Amino acid sequence: MGTTDRAVQAIELDLLVEAIWRQYQYDFRSYARASLERRLDRALAHFQLSSLSQLQHVVLHDPAALNLLLSFLTIQVSEMFRDPAYFAALRRDVVPHLRTWPSLKVWVAGVANGEEFYSLAILFREEGLEDRTLFYCTDINRAALVRAEAGIYPTDRIAGFTANYQAAGGKRSLADYYTAGFGAARFDPTLRRRAVFADHNLASDEVFSEVQLVSSRNVLIYFDRPLQDRALGLFARSLPHGGFLGLGTKETIHLSVNAPLFSDFAKTDKIYRRSALSPASLPNGTNAHAT
Repeated sequence: MGTTDRAVQAIELDLLVEAIWRQYQYDFRSYARASLERRLDRALAHFQLSSLSQLQHVVLHDPAALNLLLSFLTIQVSEMFRDPAYFAALRRDVVPHLRTWPSLKVWVAGVANGEEFYSLAILFREEGLEDRTLFYCTDINRAALVRAEAGIYPTDRIAGFTANYQAAGGKRSLADYYTAGFGAARFDPTLRRRAVFADHNLASDEVFSEVQLVSSRNVLIYFDRPLQDRALGLFARSLPHGGFLGLGTKETIHLSVNAPLFSDFAKTDKIYRRSALSPASLPNGTNAHAT
């Protein structure tokens, strides 16, 4: 692609994400550019279109096309107990502190198809915390939320889920938590009896509750720095002093303006603890209110 073509495509991308925001209030304007470009290339191939301008026309005039496009633009792929050491650290190091709260709220931000939520629900059941915990499972993709709430996954993924569960310190057999048949495994519906699945956009929405644990793994890597700062500010304002934040293996709070609001708790496993510092005390007013 020549320099002129790249410049035109950059303009088209800007116009597309602005159009999506103005028409549908989905904000991708601060997503990492390289990731957006890769995802939109795949979307163009699927829609059999040759330019982002054509895609913009389709999306503006067909809301159903937007729902399909969201499946390309949002994070869909995960595993149960992904990065088992993270869940082992939650069980070993975080759960003893969570036990000290009489009731618990957990925010799974960017729940996608639900694998991380079911991992946490199983862990909390095994640790005796399920009955006093409310899970908030949020995403901007409504279709993904429906799949997450259903809790149904292809059986060819179960072997990987099982290996992760065992490595994460699972106390039973993962098979105790699902029924399988006709090529699919359906996870026990009682795992979600204390879960709320809701639309929430880290780019534009605000804090909705105080929670003791935020688990948002492999979401920030798709954001540019200002949007990462905004999301981390939201997490900080959701957590009380002593609450916990879990991020993905390639994510960190240390480059953020909100870093002073957290301290390392299990650094290798990317688990942080909310400090006593108030967001309002950060220099130049830089905190979660920035957009």
